[in-house]
Amino acid sequence: MAGELWWKAGVVYQVYPRSFQDTDGDGVGDLKGVASRLDYLAWLGVDAVWLSPVCRSPMADYGYDVSDYCDIDPLFGTLADFDALVAEAHRRRLRVIVDFVPNHTSEEHPWFREARSSRDNPKRDWYIWRDPGPDGGPPNNWISNFGGPAWTLDPATGQYYYHAFLREQPDLNWRNPQVRAAMMDVLRFWLDRGVDGFRVDVIWHLMKDEALRDNPVNPDYVAGEPEINTLVQLHSADQPEVMQVIAEMRAVLEEYEARVLIGEIYLPLERLVAYYGVDLSGAHLPFNFQLIQTPWHADAVAQLIAEYEAALPEGGWPNWVLGNHDQPRIAARIGDAQARVAAFLLLTLRGTPTLYYGDEIGLGRVPIPPERVRDPWEHNEPGRGRDPERTPMQWAPGPQAGFSTVEPWLPLDPQAQTRNVECLRDDPASILTLHRRLIALRREHPALSVGAYRAVSVSGDVLVYERLHGDAVIRVALNFGHEACKVPVPADASWEVLLSSAGGRRGEGPDEGHFALAGDEALALIRRAPAANG
Repeated sequence: MAGELWWKAGVVYQVYPRSFQDTDGDGVGDLKGVASRLDYLAWLGVDAVWLSPVCRSPMADYGYDVSDYCDIDPLFGTLADFDALVAEAHRRRLRVIVDFVPNHTSEEHPWFREARSSRDNPKRDWYIWRDPGPDGGPPNNWISNFGGPAWTLDPATGQYYYHAFLREQPDLNWRNPQVRAAMMDVLRFWLDRGVDGFRVDVIWHLMKDEALRDNPVNPDYVAGEPEINTLVQLHSADQPEVMQVIAEMRAVLEEYEARVLIGEIYLPLERLVAYYGVDLSGAHLPFNFQLIQTPWHADAVAQLIAEYEAALPEGGWPNWVLGNHDQPRIAARIGDAQARVAAFLLLTLRGTPTLYYGDEIGLGRVPIPPERVRDPWEHNEPGRGRDPERTPMQWAPGPQAGFSTVEPWLPLDPQAQTRNVECLRDDPASILTLHRRLIALRREHPALSVGAYRAVSVSGDVLVYERLHGDAVIRVALNFGHEACKVPVPADASWEVLLSSAGGRRGEGPDEGHFALAGDEALALIRRAPAANG
């Protein structure tokens, strides 16, 4: 695969390191654990492993509160362990993408300790400080994404500091050129260690309205939604100046060969695609989370694909995501049967797919007893917790499902004794086998990895589209419903089954111009040759 195209043609696999593999017996995953499972990732066929945060952190938000951007937290290991992981990944031709958390630091970061020491400290302006409002309260009405005020008073200096998330996560002031220079050096630190790219956390939050104006009330707020939705984040995020910051990050990556910049962005499509930047100078891949938020119906998904394809800037490469560490797992949202259809969709659409660890073995919503809750968001706003999608990977039958020798930091799936890699990897009908076959199909057929997309039809519960590359045509049919039906194919060519989500059927041809499609089944069909009378 050409180096400059690896992030286009490849499959990214997200690892939540706390939950992937524990090697030191503390119930928490670590870098040596990730390294020990690289052979599995190579077997699965993915091209890149993305690591959620492993930098030094007091873990108020499990690594998204960084106290040292240029060191590994001892919970996960050492810089030497990280270097060994990168080397071993590269030896297997796997790329390594790491999380970069530039919007905020930990309150324990030396920068913030200096900043809060006095109003005239040189680091004071590295963060966002303001005097109290006229009533003595916060400077404006901004709300934390985890609920409650986004401002915390520092009694020693009499000013409030801004935090878009936890009070332990003060936001950096990206209008300060010294902050920007320091953070660009952080990128170079990891690039020099051989990382192949970054996923940039909450990239749309980096710049705030310079005047810190109040956010308007959201007229569409529905009771029961997170508190953050009571306001429209007009001034606290997605500011025009953020594009220059992202272009600066991209320029740093351009100093190195074949690196990728991925931005975490929860915005509507028309704003999402702006993050490709002017003349594609922004993020290579502004993360597209729309499948997570779209109703699981054939017509809704078809409309989303059409709107996304139409919105992409010329030359912009698409990407798709079904789940991550912040969202309920796909199997929890749509059920086991449709999770197989979802895998088919993710791995056959045009664009780079990101696969979340555990989805390939069908992990769903794992129950978390109240006494085992770890997520601070759940403590702030009950019912919003992200623990169920962060539970340990399940490798084998037996104690702790092969993840650890002790009780893990979060509970295992009650079905862990059968829902694990060892039980599923040799089962031709398993969801794990399906993922491996789909990934292999992408490698075998450029139409699926880098080919064009063409909509064909939406009829009832069935979505049909084609992927094209040169003379190759692959038709994908997805049944979002539970009832069997028939899918027609053009009579001007011969067609056969490449892959069924239900297993088997490879090489099967049409019956009187149609292919049978079972409920909850997806098919990939290939056009082999023009019909004899064509």
